[in-house]
Amino acid sequence: MQLHQILAQLLPTTQFVISDNSQVGKRDLAQSEPYYPSPWMNPTAEGWEDAYAKAREFVSQLTLAEKVNLTTGVGWQGEQCVGQVGSIPRLGFRSLCLQDSPLGIRFADYVSAFTSGQTVAASFDRSLMYRRGQTMGAESKAKGVDVILGPVAGPIGRVPAGGRNWEGFSPDPYLTGVAMAETVKGIQDTGVIACAKHYIGNEQEHFRQVGESQDRGYNISDTMSSNIDDKTMHELYLWPFADAVRAGVGSIMCSYNQINNSYSCQNSKSLNGLLKNELGFQGFVMSDWQAQHSGAASAVAGLDMTMPGDTIFNSGFSFWGTNLTLAVLNGTVPQYRVDDMAMRIMAAYFKVGRTLEDQPPINFDSWTRDTYGPIHFAANEGYQQINWHVDVQEDHGDLIREIGAKSTVLLKNDGALPLKKPKFLAVIGEDAGPSPLGPNGCSDRGCDLGTLAMGWGSGTADFPYLITPMEALQMQAIEDHTRIEAILDNTASTTIEALVTQEGATALVFVNADSGEGYISVDGNEGDRKNLTLWGNGDELIKNVSSLCNNTIVVIHSVGPTLLTDWYDSPNVTAILWAGLPGQESGRAIVDVLYGRVNPAARTPFTWAAKREDYGADVLYEPNNGNGAPQQDFTEGVFIDYRALDRAGIEPIFEFGFGLSYTTFEYSDIQVEKNNAGEYKPTTGNTAQAPTFGNYSTELEDYLFPKSSFPYIWQYIYPYVNTTSSLEDASMDPEFGRTAEEFLPPGATDSTTQPLNPAGPGVTERPGGNPQLFDTLYTISAKITNTGDVAGDEIPQLYVSLGGDDDPPVVLRGFDRIRIDSGSTVTFQATLTRRDISNWDIESQNWVITDCPKTVYVGPSSRKLPLSAPLS
Repeated sequence: MQLHQILAQLLPTTQFVISDNSQVGKRDLAQSEPYYPSPWMNPTAEGWEDAYAKAREFVSQLTLAEKVNLTTGVGWQGEQCVGQVGSIPRLGFRSLCLQDSPLGIRFADYVSAFTSGQTVAASFDRSLMYRRGQTMGAESKAKGVDVILGPVAGPIGRVPAGGRNWEGFSPDPYLTGVAMAETVKGIQDTGVIACAKHYIGNEQEHFRQVGESQDRGYNISDTMSSNIDDKTMHELYLWPFADAVRAGVGSIMCSYNQINNSYSCQNSKSLNGLLKNELGFQGFVMSDWQAQHSGAASAVAGLDMTMPGDTIFNSGFSFWGTNLTLAVLNGTVPQYRVDDMAMRIMAAYFKVGRTLEDQPPINFDSWTRDTYGPIHFAANEGYQQINWHVDVQEDHGDLIREIGAKSTVLLKNDGALPLKKPKFLAVIGEDAGPSPLGPNGCSDRGCDLGTLAMGWGSGTADFPYLITPMEALQMQAIEDHTRIEAILDNTASTTIEALVTQEGATALVFVNADSGEGYISVDGNEGDRKNLTLWGNGDELIKNVSSLCNNTIVVIHSVGPTLLTDWYDSPNVTAILWAGLPGQESGRAIVDVLYGRVNPAARTPFTWAAKREDYGADVLYEPNNGNGAPQQDFTEGVFIDYRALDRAGIEPIFEFGFGLSYTTFEYSDIQVEKNNAGEYKPTTGNTAQAPTFGNYSTELEDYLFPKSSFPYIWQYIYPYVNTTSSLEDASMDPEFGRTAEEFLPPGATDSTTQPLNPAGPGVTERPGGNPQLFDTLYTISAKITNTGDVAGDEIPQLYVSLGGDDDPPVVLRGFDRIRIDSGSTVTFQATLTRRDISNWDIESQNWVITDCPKTVYVGPSSRKLPLSAPLS
């Protein structure tokens, strides 16, 4: 298709009026208030000054077409990575490579398959979180990746059946915030940009995309709207993204869903108002793949990069590219906005320490493992070497094994563990063994065969190897002279009975529950889980084995909580462990714990409830707004997971933060020290005017496709036009000539100085919010004694009661992982910042410490808090 025909189909779409409630008429739907203009970068933002100066020097040399090239992906399968923007060969800048995933490099060989985010969250270990990010960053850089599409704070885990919860960390915002910050720092310390995603309210897979939903028979016209009130947004969903921004994250990905009936990637309130203004985010916002729905509208609403560049995969159409060039030329998108997009992208690049001389080549191809092939896969053009098969694993398996073991939660132990050279092990369950198709036999891990070590979807990586539990157990059994037999078929009831009823049998039952991204459906689970039961009749398997064997140990690999109600308290179930999604070293990690080489200390990062209904919030499985956007009202507010059960007075089976050890600990002597931090002062002042960098030609001839310089590649997205007769002819837009004032909201193109947000950073302060929010107000300490016979790690947790009627009974506000020798006593210490004890006030639009009495608690879990003290 000719470029002018592409433009004719697309440009009218770019001029849709932004209306956060434009198609509402059947019911009273939530609305998202507009916020304009899109904030521009701050040259004196703490931690970004040097990156800004380098970006300014680079961007000032760019033409308009080159700036547009930085902002627009080249199209799905246009080059080697899942996302690449255009290059700037004139200045020696190759195309940026953006690549999944948050647990390893997707679509690449000779890379590591790490534990999931949710699994490492269970470690409650900041060092492990950082080292995991650092190692993933090192592998990515060695493969030529510039931006890792992770870590994940959305979904945070509002609903336990949410398909991608395992990609993130925990439904607790404090724990997720710590994990986000440590992972971001780890990744970016290696010279790779981290991308915090999916921003924001992306809490289920159902109805996330129209085409995906229509293919399954759901006749909807728009994606689901997550309807979130201001207080809940700040105190729950925005919290971990703020921590990522404060950690210096270079990019943030906006999500598929709508927020209060405005698409996330053109939601001016969430992008301009919350992210770039209130948090002072200095990096760039990229769209999720096919999550952009407009051109000029998304540009002024705060989007900085469109991915993968085409509107629909392999369509050759783009909302930006040529359209963004024309939008600047006809005055509907101001120059400063495109300049700011380019500045943010390049500042993020320079902030992580990269230079024009430090551009490792992209040495893999996402679309084929062939050594030679087309560099432009979709067009089958440019035959050359595209895969170098570079091994970047080094000794990273050791770290993955360490994380897997230190993240395994011991939920129950009636003396069955640790194992000490057992005479006879009967290993039961398909989850103990390999998949008959191999570890990578199902595309993007879209099946549940054999042991479960990661979920499915784009958040995956190919296993370089996968050590199953049975393999590791067998090696240990050989060393111990233990008899070991396995039945890797959950339905082989007669054979299982014959094995586990033999004298002296210790039964190890391995079970799992899987989920993933919405484009894959497994056994009717359309990304989100249909229920919270174990897969493969796992619950019946456990009940069957435990009815026959009085020493039944259960190991669960899962993407979140399952319902244990029918069997967890059986006296014959002598131990239960949750091993999460441990990655390639699954077997050796669980054996380390089973045999006591690693004394378990991990804590469950979510609640195990007795009934699904106990969690309150749930997946919306059926459209509820006719053919319009399904409406998911977050009416529970901040009360998700343990907060929901605590408020309702519901007893969980295993509470958030719970986990056992092979030793015991006692807590004593809580102390509270108040620090003189001074009075909180809202930020005042104004920004500078929006800067522009360099000039751009207004001559249409300068934007004609340069066919004498390089060939046109089919479906490739360019910034050029196909005719020079006039802007109108170039656009082929029947409504060409409408001004920005006619179809964009008031203030959308304003470049004048703007007031700073009272809850945000000042002009010389660190992004992430008003810096006084992070002043230390209290220091809490307590003594912890190891009263058992072996050394072990303990994870003391600090909770706060904020005291208000609308507050949860307690919220997590601190933790540590401390090694304590047998008989020794150590001091746990944690600090409370102003933010930790504040609430978001919707009237003043700022954080406030209420007059409600506040209490701190210290203990080993959210429900076992033996120490408490008031905050004066």
